[in-house]
Amino acid sequence: MSLCPPAFTPAFSISTPCPSIHISVSKRSFISCCSSQSQTAVVNGKLDARIVERDEIRIGLPSKGRMAADTLDLLKDCQLSVKQVNPRQYVAEIPQLSNVEVWFQRPKDIVRKLVSGDLDLGIVGLDTVSEYGQENEDLIIVHDALEYGDCRLSIAIPKYGIFENINSLKELAQMPQWTVEKPLRVVTGFTYLGPKFMKENGLKHVMFSTADGALEAAPAMGIADAILDLVSSGTTLKENNLKEIEGGVVLESQAVLVASRKALVQRKGVLDTTHEILERFEAHLRAVGQFTVTANMRGSSAEDVAERVLSQPSLSGLQVSADYYAIVICVPKMALYKSVQQLRAIGGSGVLISPLTYIFDEETPRWRELLSKLGL
Repeated sequence: MSLCPPAFTPAFSISTPCPSIHISVSKRSFISCCSSQSQTAVVNGKLDARIVERDEIRIGLPSKGRMAADTLDLLKDCQLSVKQVNPRQYVAEIPQLSNVEVWFQRPKDIVRKLVSGDLDLGIVGLDTVSEYGQENEDLIIVHDALEYGDCRLSIAIPKYGIFENINSLKELAQMPQWTVEKPLRVVTGFTYLGPKFMKENGLKHVMFSTADGALEAAPAMGIADAILDLVSSGTTLKENNLKEIEGGVVLESQAVLVASRKALVQRKGVLDTTHEILERFEAHLRAVGQFTVTANMRGSSAEDVAERVLSQPSLSGLQVSADYYAIVICVPKMALYKSVQQLRAIGGSGVLISPLTYIFDEETPRWRELLSKLGL
């Protein structure tokens, strides 16, 4: 048998050609599978007509840009390749998922259509969900860390002039320049998150405006004192003589899988489809950066081999195939060479290494969290 290890935690198995011997060296807690049968719910005494009037399940994906490309790559890596007959069409399918339509949309439209009931699932950045979802209770984050699209929504001010010695949000708020007549001018595309953040942090005299194109030019042009925008590396800010400040990060963001609560509980098949997508995502993402190491190990018994392997700091976890035993361990990429060295030091030979594709748990914790949110 084989046991899926926790992410980035080595685990190994020993097998012999003799009758199977299984040695457990670490306690693990298992979560029993919950039923994923789709359920029909009544909202305020009646079904939501917009949810039940169509049969197909709709998932919204970004239509352009890096987020779009990375999303398609993730789905492909999870054996859920999107089949698009014509690249100009906005509707496609995922053959592995029955009765599912893929709709390519702008990220903000994905969120809006989840709220309106025109989509059931979507993949967008957390910043987009937060800005356009505006804490709508019908939106549920199913997977909060798809590990791409990383950025932060952050306040940036000039490095020069009256801001030269201002390095924190608190110092910015305490500047005497900001009054009712002359408020702090902030240019941003986040007109919901921006005012909300400023109010929560005690900045009273603030005026927000929007602008097309690169916001970084606004302070130098004199049309804004600060900007609130998405930042990845920070290089663009530095090139425009702007700086982030302590306490000025509104939100850390990356790609997330989001769903409509009403669709999950009212539309037939949505909950089951979400379960499958979630399990595929989890299994793949947990395997990224992990390697399987197989080695021959001389020993008088499985117990003897297990004791020696467990004595090494980089080799832990266990399951259990006559002087040699075949052991299999799972290690993160950064610990790979060190683990091989330790195996050889205790008698390992013929070491084979291959990347992992999936690590499936008995049940993903995120699935239980989703069922809990839905009250199922």
